[in-house]
Amino acid sequence: MLQLKKMLGDAAVFDGQVLNWITEENLWNIWVSKQYGGLELSLREGLNKLQSLARLDGSLGWTITLCSGANYFIGNLQPETAKEIFTNPAIFGGSGGMFGTAEKLGGNYKLNGTWRYATGAPYLTHFTLNAKIIENGKEQINDDGSPKFLSFVIPANQVSVIEDWNTMGLKASATHSFEVKNVLVDERYSFVYNTFYLEQPVFKIHFSVFADLTLWVNYIGMAEHLLEEASLPDKPEWKDLQQAIYSANEKAYDFAKQIENLTGKEEVITKSLINEVHQSAVNSVKELSKAIISVYPYAGVKGSRESHELNQIFRDYFTATQHHIFTK
Repeated sequence: MLQLKKMLGDAAVFDGQVLNWITEENLWNIWVSKQYGGLELSLREGLNKLQSLARLDGSLGWTITLCSGANYFIGNLQPETAKEIFTNPAIFGGSGGMFGTAEKLGGNYKLNGTWRYATGAPYLTHFTLNAKIIENGKEQINDDGSPKFLSFVIPANQVSVIEDWNTMGLKASATHSFEVKNVLVDERYSFVYNTFYLEQPVFKIHFSVFADLTLWVNYIGMAEHLLEEASLPDKPEWKDLQQAIYSANEKAYDFAKQIENLTGKEEVITKSLINEVHQSAVNSVKELSKAIISVYPYAGVKGSRESHELNQIFRDYFTATQHHIFTK
């Protein structure tokens, strides 16, 4: 781990050694079932792994979280499609935004649009995206008035990456935008969130809960890293941060245990529980952010040096707080 830490730094992209290590550890596939070559970790095992990576380096934890979270969509793919794609090593990533269209043409869809925030863009073999459905020139609408949409997975060679990730932190996550122009894709490569074809309990988790928990442990891990790196004096503010971290860990893993119990018994994750997980995660990140802001002035001049690891952790953490799940 020490050798890996030396390789990470504050670079704009991960170098070959880091990417080789990720592949050797099979971290892109922490949720993927063993039948497709994955680690098939349980929810709490996976959360622990992601948190430990974020504690080591923000960009590393964030990138593995978002890309392994995209590989999680293997559970949404039809079995024949999943088998076809995962015959070779696959790294998914993309956008959860509705930034494009899918025009239905028989058994195919023609995709067009520009999507933002594809974490790990330079490392991906496939991009995932959401697109509004167009039929006979008309946008399709659900009964509640919302646009009908499908999610798609397409090979990276059908995508143009727009290198616009110019942020103060999470640099190596390389969360660029991407463009798709008139790409024709078979409907077999479309999928629907929360419709699963694999039997492992982790695939029975409502996707918003999965997203909340996996991102939440990243904030906790980065906060733990900051606390560890600072070697802080005995100030009350540091104790506030320690308490915020303790509380976040307790709440996140209590929810994870509860979710595991429900999915193990094949019981429904209620809407009220989904909302409770989300609001608890949002409030917890607010507490962590407040504690970090109050304590950071005591970090000394080293905290202001861009070359210092403490400064990088701070920049990574507050870049991560801009994720739309925690700013809505």
